[in-house]
Amino acid sequence: MTDLIPPTTSRVADETDSASSARIRRQTEANVAYFGKGGPQVIGERLRELDREWDVERLLEANAATIALTGLCLDTLVNRRWFLLPAIVAGFLLQHAIQGWCPPIPVFRRLGTRARTEIEEERYALKAIRGDFTGITGNGDERTPTVLQAVRA
Repeated sequence: MTDLIPPTTSRVADETDSASSARIRRQTEANVAYFGKGGPQVIGERLRELDREWDVERLLEANAATIALTGLCLDTLVNRRWFLLPAIVAGFLLQHAIQGWCPPIPVFRRLGTRARTEIEEERYALKAIRGDFTGITGNGDERTPTVLQAVRA
């Protein structure tokens, strides 16, 4: 059963075509190289931008909700057959939850929309360049607050 359900952290990337994945990876690397040269202030500004970047799942949720609500409105105002639209969208959302794929995902990925893990990869690379993790010392439990502070900042 576990072979049928991919890990949450990689399910979108695993279902993305290699060309789109490579393009997203190159863009992330270019972002890290560019913003990493800018110093702590530029990195801080980029980290704030990353806080606001929509990942592929958020875009999918907004898209699905819009289509489902449109179908419900058309069902009420035009014809009962429009009720099929929200049902189809719900099926695609379930498929995405289980497999990490549904019809809009390849389109969003070709447009460069990243998965949350890909955004976080850029975030932690920039934080490492900025030096957020250099002051972490100690053993075990005593460094936990410092580690969490560096990750959360």
